[in-house]
Amino acid sequence: MTAYAIAHLKTPSMHPDVLEYMERVQATMDPFQGRFLVHGPPVDVREGQWPGTVVVIEFPDMDRVVRWYESAAYQAILPLRTGHIDGVAVLVEGVSPGHSAAGLAAELRAAAL
Repeated sequence: MTAYAIAHLKTPSMHPDVLEYMERVQATMDPFQGRFLVHGPPVDVREGQWPGTVVVIEFPDMDRVVRWYESAAYQAILPLRTGHIDGVAVLVEGVSPGHSAAGLAAELRAAAL
């Protein structure tokens, strides 16, 4: 099942280290078939507070996103970004084909009884 690396970059900056990170990150993703879906655009905040921007990277499955994040190649460049940008990163699995919010609500309701 498709999985994602999602980063909320609260204080994006164009420090030289961040630019180097950006120049090198794709090479760390390629062996794991990672691809950018969202890469730091301005966000249109409709609810709550959202300082900064967001990055979403897609991988074929949870195993590959975890292996990418934990890889020596990615860990070597990670401080280039984290040393200059405050943020949060999560790895998360997507939903299966045919997923519905109503179906999930029914499962949760049944489990609560």
